[in-house]
Formats: sequence, structure tokens, C-alpha cells
Amino acid sequence: MSMSHLYGRREEEEDGVEVESFEVTDWDLANEFNPERRRHRQTKDQATYGIWADRDSDEDERPSFGGKNSKDYTAPVNFVSAGLRKSAAEEKQQKAEGGSDDSEDEGPSAPPPPRSTAPKKLQMGNFRGNQPQRFAGGIQSGKGIGTWEKHTKGIGQKLLQKMGYQPGKGLGKNAQGIINPIEAKLRKGKGAVGAYGNERTKQSLTDFPVVDSEEEEDKEFQKELGQWRKDPAGSVGKKKPKYSYRTVDELKAKGKLAGRSTATSAGELAQVKVIDMTGREQKVYYSYSQMSNKHSVPDEGPPSLSTQDQKGSGFALPELEHNLQLLIDLTEQDILQSARRLQHEKDVVVSLSHESRALQSRLEAEQDAIQRIEAVLELVGRFPSGEMAPGEGPSLQECARIFETLQTDYYEEYKTMGLADLAVAVVQPLLKEKLRSWDPLKDSSYCLEDIGQWRAILESRDLHSSAPDSNMDPYHRLLWEVWISVMRPCVTAWQPRNVGPMVDCVEVWAPILPLWILDHLMEQLILPRLQREVDSWNPLTDTVPIHSWIHPWLPLLQARLEPLYPPIRSKLSNALQRWHPSDTSARLILQPWKDVFTPGAWEAFMVKNIIPKLALCLEELVINPHQQQMEPFHWVMDWEGMLSPSSLVSLLDKNFFTKWLQVLCSWLSNSPNYEEITKWYLGWKTMFSDALLSQPLIKEKFNEALDIMNRAVSSGMGGYMQPGARENIAYLTQTERRKDFQYEAMQERRDAESVAHRGISSGVPTNFKDLIQTKAEENNIVFMPIVAKRHEGKQLYTFGRIVIYIDRGVVFVQGEKTWVPTSLQSLIDMAK
Repeated sequence: MSMSHLYGRREEEEDGVEVESFEVTDWDLANEFNPERRRHRQTKDQATYGIWADRDSDEDERPSFGGKNSKDYTAPVNFVSAGLRKSAAEEKQQKAEGGSDDSEDEGPSAPPPPRSTAPKKLQMGNFRGNQPQRFAGGIQSGKGIGTWEKHTKGIGQKLLQKMGYQPGKGLGKNAQGIINPIEAKLRKGKGAVGAYGNERTKQSLTDFPVVDSEEEEDKEFQKELGQWRKDPAGSVGKKKPKYSYRTVDELKAKGKLAGRSTATSAGELAQVKVIDMTGREQKVYYSYSQMSNKHSVPDEGPPSLSTQDQKGSGFALPELEHNLQLLIDLTEQDILQSARRLQHEKDVVVSLSHESRALQSRLEAEQDAIQRIEAVLELVGRFPSGEMAPGEGPSLQECARIFETLQTDYYEEYKTMGLADLAVAVVQPLLKEKLRSWDPLKDSSYCLEDIGQWRAILESRDLHSSAPDSNMDPYHRLLWEVWISVMRPCVTAWQPRNVGPMVDCVEVWAPILPLWILDHLMEQLILPRLQREVDSWNPLTDTVPIHSWIHPWLPLLQARLEPLYPPIRSKLSNALQRWHPSDTSARLILQPWKDVFTPGAWEAFMVKNIIPKLALCLEELVINPHQQQMEPFHWVMDWEGMLSPSSLVSLLDKNFFTKWLQVLCSWLSNSPNYEEITKWYLGWKTMFSDALLSQPLIKEKFNEALDIMNRAVSSGMGGYMQPGARENIAYLTQTERRKDFQYEAMQERRDAESVAHRGISSGVPTNFKDLIQTKAEENNIVFMPIVAKRHEGKQLYTFGRIVIYIDRGVVFVQGEKTWVPTSLQSLIDMAK
């Protein structure tokens, strides 16, 4: 955009009004076509006043810097603009003819713009408008179009015809395109487009018949021109006033949006004077409503000085206008207040109707509750009271049905009013009367179904009582006050040796008894009675074994019987002081207690009271191959199931095999009969069970006897040797070894099958290290080898925070100065 568009210039019109001139000048054209030309320096006045600065007389000439003369622009211009370039001969001819042609051509055209004439350097005298139009290439317009196809195969014309083109018609589906090429029209002057009037050709008017309205353009120009006038109202004149009408609905909507909640009266609002200085002029309002409605009239601009003068010079009554405006404001206030009151009354009606419906529903609910309570009172009134005779009231079954009806049909009232507590007062006399003649030891299931029915009715699943207190469940209180009061004297008079009836009674009633009542019966009533009976028991004089009246309580009392075991063991130990192994009654008395006592307590009892007696019996045993007395040996072997394998093996090793091997050696040294020795060996071996023969120590002793016999045969000890004795002994040795091997293989197969049957074959450790790994995983202890750390060639491991190593199935723990062997359980305890 040129500088003239930015700043503009002021010119004087004929009517004396100063307006801004924004038409396009020749200087603007020169500035647009040559934007890089050198421009003049802005003067001080132009920098200060801008477009209102005074112009110099030589402003149109645009002098260059340094005062140099401008170049001659009469030479031809090196571009084609809206016409054809002229040749040098035509330019010379035009100079000779002068400006006559131009004046003749320009005569009928539109008049030039009102500005001064353009400089000579940009005059369009070098263009001719009276000669035939010629393009730059020398081809005349409209002639010879498409003549090149005679030198070709005419493919363009054929393609157009295939697509529906008809010669002589326009292109397009409906032949709406133009037929002739676009014509160019020579502009008569050097001005811009539109500077010399309409430039449309006859062809454009024919193809595009649009009528240009000069009057509309003048009106638009005047309208745009009026926007830049300093006083546009001077020429247009005063505007007609525009009135705005508001309905009551619009006024109500505006009142809602405004949200006026002030309590000031209309008279006070009318007396408020407001000075508005927010606009270009100071305005005075006499109420806040006037100020809020100052933009209510559409298209109402601020009045100018001329309109104010005209208004003042005409009909002006400010008092009347003020009174009318005040009446309007008061009326608006009354309308808004009436609308608010009406809305308030509507809201009150809605609120009252809602409250009425709520009260009606509440009244219906209260009436329903009253009816339900009356029905509950009617049912409760059927229960027996103190005024009734003993046999007049309902029975226990009828009372149960009444409570079931209350629970099913009136559950809310049953819970809120606590009717379950009523059962203690209603049912307790009836139940106590029914259980008065009951003997638990004779008929243990008496009244069981009735009390079970009351359990389903009264017992609460949420309340778990653990002692008799005020918050006890009704069913628990009923049992505590009725059933326990019957059982207490029965247990007191009960003889513990008569165990069957009492055990049956407890087992029958245990499913319906609360846990704390059952514990009270066991711990406070039955167990003290058993303790007193155990204290008075004497194993030497009592004909009834103690296990016959203690063991039936094991499923019920379980660990509660632990306090009875120490006095029982003490009394049994005192009774065994003068016992001899030939007395089998001791084994019959002790055998039922083997699985009752803990393994440690049982082993200690055996080591203290039984094993010493059996050791003396084996020491008294005389081994005589010719006349053997087997009764002492059988007395010892009868305790095999009572003693632990390790204790029995140790007993035989110390007290039997030593003498047995000595007798064998002495027999082999006196010219024995090897067949008798073989029978004697096999006979003693059959006296041992397979479990004992599988023990390594027992197996080692019998193998030692075979080795003694083999050495005796091979060395010829004893002088004369029977024929075939060596072969017989070798055969015996081989047979015994084969049996041992077969037994071990069978035992391993059984172990594998049992492990597979339990489904844990993959989890069985194969060596001691795997066992330690399994125990570490079970106890969440880290067990891992230490890299590049060994002790005496053994790999070191970390077991938690402890350093260990494994040697021949033994765990060694690092101590302060040396390595200490320890058990696996001790290792786990130290790691934890």
C-alpha cells in the first residue's frame, strides 16, 4: 500500500467542507510499480502533524535527495500494462503529430480524476488506442485461432469432439462457456484500473450481462466519505427519533437478569442524581434505572451539537420529560414488584403442596405403624401373665408359634421394641416347669427339640456372648438360667467312673449349646469332678482301669485333660517300682496311654520305669545252645511295640548280643557241628521282627556272627572240620546277604510308593543339603553358597546371617574360635 493510502491529503470541496482525499494518483502508481525507488525525507511538520501538515508547492514533483534534477521518463517503459507496446517509428510519428490524437481519443472517455495532472514521466502517450490490437508476439487478437492444427494431426479438436464439443458453441455441459477469446481494451490514460470509467468490452457485456449502476457507486462513495467528516450530521441533517417498546414479559425478564434486591422505595430512587462521565460527554441521570437503561434504545448514537441546538431551539420541556420518565420508572418498579410477589406466592404454593404430600405420606405411614403395633400388642397379650392360673396360658409350642409370627410379619417392630427379651420372662417359667423332673443321665435327649426350636427363634447371629452379663443373648440367657441350673446338681452328684451317660448327654446337647456355656460345663463342672476322682484313684487296688473312664472324654475335653496326666504318671510310676517283666498286667495298663501322652513324656516314662527292669531281665538270661530258656527273652520282646526302636536296639546291644557272640565264639572253638550252629543262628534270627532286623545295629551284629563263622571255617579253628562245612557256611552267608539286599530293595520300593501316593515325590530331599534348602524355604531364610570361600575343602554357605559348612551329614556353625556342630533345628532357631 502506498504512502498516500496511509496518510491521505486534505482538499477543499466547492461546498466549503474539508474532506479527506483518497483517490489514486500517478505518484501512487509510480510508487507501486517501482517500490525500490529512492524516497524523499519526511519533513519535521509531517512528522509532527501527520496528514494535517501543510503541503509544499512542489509536493507533486517528489524531488529526490541532493537537489538533483529528476530523470526524463518520456522514454518508453519496459513493461506491457493493459495494452500493446509501440514501436520506435510509431513513437516518432506521434511526436510529429503532437497531442491531437490523444485529445481526440480522450474526448468521449471519462474525465480524469480531480487531482493535478500526472508527471510527464508516467504519461501514457506512448500507447496508442486507435490502432488494431496486437499482442507482444505480433499476433492480432481474434484472428488465426487454431490455425496451427493444419500442421498437426488435429488431435486437440478430435479430443474435444469426443467429449461432446460442437464447433461454434461454448465449452461445458450446457455450452455455457465463451466462444471468442477474451478481448483486450486499450486504456486511454496512464491512470490505474477504473480511473477512466468503465473498461468493459462489447464481448464481456455480451457474455456477462451485468449492468453497472453509477448511482449506487456514488451513494456508496458518499457513505464512505461521510465516515471521515468531522461533523457528519451537518450535511445529512437530523435523524428521526427511534422509539423502543417493551412488553411486560420483557420487563420481567430484564428485572430477573438485573437481579434487583434493593429495598429502597420508588420515591428515593427518583431523587437520586447520577452524573455519567464514562462517555465523550457528561450526562446527568435522575435515577439508577435511567443509567442502567441508557443503551436500551437501539441505534441511538450520542447527540451532536447541531442536534442539541435544534432540540433546544424547538420543543423542550425538561420538567415534563423528567416527570414522565419518573412515572415510567415507578410503573416499571410496580410491575416488577408485582411479578416478584406473584412468583413468591407461586413458590409458596408449590412448597405447601409438597409439604402437604409429605405430611400425607407420613400420616399414612403412621397409621400403618399404629395398625401394626396394635396387631403386635394383640399377639403379645396372648402370652401368659401373672394373673393367669398355671394351666390357663398357652403352651411352649404356642409361644414359639407366636414368636415366629412376630419375626416373620412384624420384623421391624420385633427388632425396634426388643421383643426378643420378652422370651426370657415368658418362656423361662414354662421351660423350667418342663425340665423340673428331667434326669440328664437317664434321658439325655429330653426336651432337646423344644430348646432347638427356641434357638432358631431367639439366637442372634451378630451377638457373641462369652460370659453371663446384661448384654447376653435371650437364647443364651434362657439356657444359662434354666438348662445350666438343671445340669449343675446333676454333675455334682455324678460318679466319674459311670462315664457313659454323662458323655452321651454332653454329646447330644453340644450342637445346640453356645460355645461359652459348653466351655463352662466342661471346665467348671466336669473337669473338677474328674480331678477329684483321679486324686482318689489307686492303681494297685482299683479293679477298673483308669483309661476306661478318662479316655471317653478325650474327644470333648482334648487338651483340657493335660492337668490330669502328671498325677496319673506319678501314680503309675509308684506302682511299677516292685514290678517284674513277667507280670503282663503292666503292659495292658500302660498300652492305652502310649498315644495319649506326648512322645517325650512317654519316652521318659519308659526309660525311667520299664527299660531298667527289662535290662535286668536280659542280664539274667542264660544263653545255652543245648538247653535254652526263652521266657525272659519273650518278656522283653513283648515290649517291642511300647518302646521306641532306638531304645530297644540299645537295650539288646548292651545286654544280649555281647553274651550271644561270646557263646558263639566258644562253641566254634570246640569242634562244633556246623549244621547245629547254622540252625542255632537261624533260630535266634527268627526271634527278631523285620522292623528290628532292618535296624543297622541289629543287622551289623548278625553279620558279625556270620563273619566269625566264616573265619572259623576258613582258619580251621577247633581242629577237625566236618566235610562240606565251609561250603555250608559260605552258602549261609551268601543267602543272608541276599536276603538283606532284597529286604532293602523292597523297603526302598515301599518308601517310593508311599511318597508317590502322597504326591510329594518331587519335594523329597535327596541329600542333607536339599533338606537344609527345604527347611530354609519353609522358614523364609536365605540359604546360598559363598563364592570362592571354602574351609578344609568344604564349600561355605550362608544360612540367614550364619556361616556354615556341611561335612558327612553334619552342619558345622562358625563360632568365636572354632567350628561347632549343631542340629538342624538349632540352626533354624539361631537364624531366626
